[in-house]
Amino acid sequence: MGRVSFLESAGFVARKDLWYLLRQRETLLWTFAMPPVFFFFIGTITGGMSGGMDEKPVLDLVAPEPAGFLADALAERLSSEGFEVRPAAASPADTVAAPRRLVLGAGFTDSLMAGRRVPARFERKGELDPTAQRDQIRVARAVYGLLADAAMVASAGDSVTRASLAREQARPRLFTLTVRPAGAAAEPPMGFQQAVPGTMVMFTLLVLLTSGAVLLVIERRDGLLRRVASTPLPRAGVVAGKWASRMALAIVQIGFAMAIGTLLFGVEWGPDLWMVALILFAWAALCAGLAIVSGNLARTEGQAIGLGVFAANLLAALGGCWWPIEVTPQWAQSLAMALPTGWTMAALHRLMSFQAGAAAALPYGIALAVTALLVGWIAVRTFRYA
Repeated sequence: MGRVSFLESAGFVARKDLWYLLRQRETLLWTFAMPPVFFFFIGTITGGMSGGMDEKPVLDLVAPEPAGFLADALAERLSSEGFEVRPAAASPADTVAAPRRLVLGAGFTDSLMAGRRVPARFERKGELDPTAQRDQIRVARAVYGLLADAAMVASAGDSVTRASLAREQARPRLFTLTVRPAGAAAEPPMGFQQAVPGTMVMFTLLVLLTSGAVLLVIERRDGLLRRVASTPLPRAGVVAGKWASRMALAIVQIGFAMAIGTLLFGVEWGPDLWMVALILFAWAALCAGLAIVSGNLARTEGQAIGLGVFAANLLAALGGCWWPIEVTPQWAQSLAMALPTGWTMAALHRLMSFQAGAAAALPYGIALAVTALLVGWIAVRTFRYA
């Protein structure tokens, strides 16, 4: 029997492997059943988190008497910043405290007029809420704005009164700052718009790093790969077939997730759907290569599953699959940009939510494609029959 061509061998191995993978109950469960459950669960939770962005947040202002007119002026500025300000006691007993509270020091106005420092402490429940940093900025803007206007009135030789503060606040500013969103969305994606693509990216990696890697371990343990080595199938064709079967599984999984996300959860994929498809194709290619590398390195099924679950969850958490990376601290955003999950989610956010155009996602697509080629080369170099 003559030697089989590269394409024939790759096609034969890919069909056999894909058919085997799609018959496994674990693969079917984590490819088709679990993602919609996670879509609903995570999307519902993060959708509730975003509700506070559109509502007028309540802020309790604790100002021990006599607080004076400067406390009233501060309350007005907080209201202009979008808060619903309500007076509160220092230790509320009969009323439920709001998630936000600004506590002023005793004798607020008298102390400031006398040039003494007065403490002002902003307290907030839910520091991981995506609106936390915005609340801190708005409170700081109201406090420092009041102090700056009072300082300007005093430096001009005028008495600091309610009327003089109002005149100073109404005076035209020398510098103004206009802020507008770079894309169509002004806020980070929340709800299903974040949960569906994030879960899809995570589950694609999870399934391939477990089911895709375990199959190689089983074939090597049971001697099936040694039998393949004795056939006319070329080594390059065998590796290509292994990669193609896992690539096909990833495409099936991504296509199913996108269909469910669109039909059941109302996800909008943006005007550049073709670029979204290219990004996800590059991600699938990378995951397929990682599955081969993991299967080459693992010695047992337990090692393959443990490594796959750990790596998939770690990369998903750090890359912004569980929550929008835009609401995390700067160090976390920088770390995400060093990970393939971070590249994928950043590209999807720019295409879907911010609608910044296909060019904005191109660098991430190139990074994914180059990494996929590098991982594929490693997969070929580390592939072994026994």
